[in-house]
Amino acid sequence: MMENETAGDPMTGLKWTKKTTQKLSDELNLIEIKVCKNTVGTLLKEMKFLLRFNCKKNSNGDKKLTAKENKDRDKQFTYIEELRSIFANENDVIISVDTKKKELIGNFKNNGKVWSDKEIPVNDHDFPSYANGKAIPYSIYNMTLNRGTVFVGTTHDTPRFAVDCIEKWWQKEGRILHPSSRKLLIFADSGGSNSSRSRVWKYDIQAKLCDKHGLITTVCHYPPGASK
Repeated sequence: MMENETAGDPMTGLKWTKKTTQKLSDELNLIEIKVCKNTVGTLLKEMKFLLRFNCKKNSNGDKKLTAKENKDRDKQFTYIEELRSIFANENDVIISVDTKKKELIGNFKNNGKVWSDKEIPVNDHDFPSYANGKAIPYSIYNMTLNRGTVFVGTTHDTPRFAVDCIEKWWQKEGRILHPSSRKLLIFADSGGSNSSRSRVWKYDIQAKLCDKHGLITTVCHYPPGASK
């Protein structure tokens, strides 16, 4: 039965079944083999089949790097780690910043589950035109105290928005938790609203953190293609 319902990759040896355990159970019952879908799942595991999903492991960026570029890339990470150790030893503030997945605001489906006596009706399509706006979560992780904060914007994910979130974090939490520290180390990805090439990001860091609050701010960008 499985011979005609098995697909796979002849190069890697990976194989999978094209039918669900319930369908396989129904077909076995038709030929008087009484098994439930759970038993089918157990038998599939014995045959080395597992529930699998796509996993982001293949790096397209690294394949294009030369030997010298890979060596320079390692130096970047070594420098970042050394700088982090210096700030940590001096009890200065270290934060990691990033924009998280944007979400439509409205009656839309999400992957969360809750015990309920009836289903919760939501829109049948996730069209942006149905939304009341878009939530843009910008996260700030205090690496010194292992503490996270998220600010949510509803306009656009811009460099100015990113710096505004960091400044608001400093006003509401940073300066209270670190009253004696005047140095701030920021880890960020190279792209997005905190891009290493953005002049607005650099200008606002200087104006809203250094000049306004007297913070000696250092920004470390991870190399392109290197996620935190």
